[in-house]
Amino acid sequence: MTGEQVKRTARSETRQVAALPWRLENGRRRILMITSRETRRWVIPKGGRMVGLTDAEAAAQEALEEAGVKGQVHDQSIGVFRYLKRLKDDSERRCVVSVYPLEVLIQLGAWPEAHQRERRWMTFAEAAEAVHEPDLAALIRDFDATPLAD
Repeated sequence: MTGEQVKRTARSETRQVAALPWRLENGRRRILMITSRETRRWVIPKGGRMVGLTDAEAAAQEALEEAGVKGQVHDQSIGVFRYLKRLKDDSERRCVVSVYPLEVLIQLGAWPEAHQRERRWMTFAEAAEAVHEPDLAALIRDFDATPLAD
């Protein structure tokens, strides 16, 4: 790709942030997956960047709104994935999403989008299999293989 092609590609992608909500269960990590509102596919909480918040803080806010969880978000992204977002007018927008791990400490019984989504704790293998984006599946598998910090 030429420099100009890279600039055009970068400009045409919408930047988003996502949380990778996880917890320890019987000594093994599990990930909290949610369904998307429109297609009901399994995804992780994600959304646009937010003025006044770091990307990691915005990812944590998405996790609260979409999945009803709070916790300790890591300030470093573990990578990015790309997907095509279908808009209401049936057009598509390319999105690039930075992913921030969030260790879940609190799971709420009621949260802003509870009536719009399903949430489910899965093994990392189940989650990687459930998502449609190959880059996201790879990020999930790679994070699962990363040793826990002390």
